[in-house]
Amino acid sequence: METEIASAAAGADFSLWALFESADLIVKIVMGILVLASVWSWAVIIDKSLTFGRIKSKSSKFEDQFWSGKPLDDLYRKTRDRADHPMARVFTAAMDEWSKSKNTGRTDALVIGARDRIDKILNVSVSRELEKAEANLGVLATVGSAAPFVGLLGTVWGIMNAFTAIGVTQDTNLAVVAPGIAEALFATALGLLAAIPAVVGYNRYSSALNSFAVRLQGFADEFSTILSSQLDERSR
Repeated sequence: METEIASAAAGADFSLWALFESADLIVKIVMGILVLASVWSWAVIIDKSLTFGRIKSKSSKFEDQFWSGKPLDDLYRKTRDRADHPMARVFTAAMDEWSKSKNTGRTDALVIGARDRIDKILNVSVSRELEKAEANLGVLATVGSAAPFVGLLGTVWGIMNAFTAIGVTQDTNLAVVAPGIAEALFATALGLLAAIPAVVGYNRYSSALNSFAVRLQGFADEFSTILSSQLDERSR
């Protein structure tokens, strides 16, 4: 008996493609969804890796220029038409309003109004840039939380089919049960393969986003203080 089971098991094809081909339609759909989710999450992970790396590098260079002691107007003219990262866009948005406010007058009311407008523009710009940087992180969160359960659905369905095959054939031979169970477990494996990188990527880039948010907000606050000081000097 053991020889027959071993012979039947040896004759079965348990390669990944064979498991997919022999799977039930529902299990195939589940596997297809998980593969697409995995590809999508990896695309987001690669994109975020490149995006945050580029933002970090360009922001560091910009801050060096900002704190170099050179006139802000010179930096504004240099970056106005080619602001290609969040910090530069926040800077140019505030400088646009600053340029308009320089010639509005010198009364206290006008100075306070200009300061409020600059602060609002800085806050809106920071929020907008962080929203852009956060784009598609929700995909990683969704894949990371949902993929194991989608895989579990395929597993449950595959095991149901395996037990149905036992009931139809009235045969509990391992050779009858093994292929269905293998297909079911393959769906679970795909769910985990999709979920694990997505969870790791989400945690990593959420942390990177929070770190950059603190950095960008700090820059905006310092820049607002500088412009407020210059407005106060002009009002005297």
